[in-house]
Amino acid sequence: MNIAIIGTGYVGLPTGVGLAELGNKVICIDREISKIEALKNNKLTIYEDGLEELFLKNTKNGNLQFSTSMKEGVENADVVIIAVGTPPHPVTKEADMKYIHAAATELADYLKDYTVVATKSTVPVGTGDDIESLISKKNPNAKFDVVSLPEFLREGFAVYDFFNPDRIVVGTNSDQAKKVIEKLYEPFKQKSKLLFVSRRSSETIKYASNAFLAIKIHYINEMANFCEKAGADILEVAKGMGLDERIGNRFLNPGPGYGGSCFPKDTQAMAFMGKQNDVDLSLINAAINGNEKRKETIAHRILNLVGDVKNSKIAILGLAFKDGTDDCRESPAIDIIFKLLEQHACIQAYDPKAMELAKSILQDKIKYCSNVYEACKDADLLVVLTEWSEFKDIDLEKLASIMKDKKIFDCRNLLDKQKALSLGYKYEGIGR
Repeated sequence: MNIAIIGTGYVGLPTGVGLAELGNKVICIDREISKIEALKNNKLTIYEDGLEELFLKNTKNGNLQFSTSMKEGVENADVVIIAVGTPPHPVTKEADMKYIHAAATELADYLKDYTVVATKSTVPVGTGDDIESLISKKNPNAKFDVVSLPEFLREGFAVYDFFNPDRIVVGTNSDQAKKVIEKLYEPFKQKSKLLFVSRRSSETIKYASNAFLAIKIHYINEMANFCEKAGADILEVAKGMGLDERIGNRFLNPGPGYGGSCFPKDTQAMAFMGKQNDVDLSLINAAINGNEKRKETIAHRILNLVGDVKNSKIAILGLAFKDGTDDCRESPAIDIIFKLLEQHACIQAYDPKAMELAKSILQDKIKYCSNVYEACKDADLLVVLTEWSEFKDIDLEKLASIMKDKKIFDCRNLLDKQKALSLGYKYEGIGR
């Protein structure tokens, strides 16, 4: 099939690469000339585990192309996938739809034969109706259907999730569109459930799913707080909870709070939609407020552990919001660092993949290090903020010889607590 994807970010690019790998002819479209030029020159603009190999393979065989031209991508497409950003409005926190509306309006002129226009961006309920109206107004003769095709790709695992979906949700009431989407996802027929629902239900499923997971993270962080006071161990508690099939063991890892491009944005947008529809979404609002307080609490704990902030060095391991990605959007690590900087903390940091993006946010306010040991040299406190697996293998004996003070605040419970204690470290984890 011929596929056009509008947007080359953390959703659009892995989706484009995945569909090309399945044998489709894919053109990814983006207005940013520099981004398209980089992709044409075989340079990935995001980091995702396993993405580069498939990207290079499919650009070489011609299945994957890139363009700044909407006309080039859309005019021969069987399916046009909108995967542009829906950032939170700076005041109301509702999803800002300007990029969605702009894409829909621009692509309308280039629809020729029957085309399915699919929204893969996370969009408010009713967006499909708006897109339908915009296209029809701009091009009354266009033959098309708008479907909701929400993405469920975890950042850091987007390639794996694309090829191993636990479900594929499609929102449409059109039999013709249904047949097109069934053909598109034919390779997944044996391994995944293709769920067809109404368009508005599909748009709600994405928000409801992310809000639920955010609530789950907030809940386990509250339980971690309880465990610290009551003398229990959250790792043991979470393991016992996770064995209950009704609960499951995923998203039961306590930490410094949730972040990234989805949970903060989507919980806020869901809360706004609740107000619009006069529905009290109290659990979602509690998760939003609790997550903000969480980052403040972690920052205060770091400051208390350091003591003399102005004359101490803090080593931060992890800047991305999670492992497996370079994405720093709404990263708890970044937010916590900003809170520490307000108190004039001296910070030296390292992240395996997110250094460049972190520099664009933090600029020269901290020292950027090339490895774990450089970050920890002469440090008074080591703080682990992102759960990169390589941090599990840190040589604690080596660290003991280069740190000024042997203190660890392990906000991801990654390090070997007993070994750290045996080496004379003062160790604090989360919920332990």
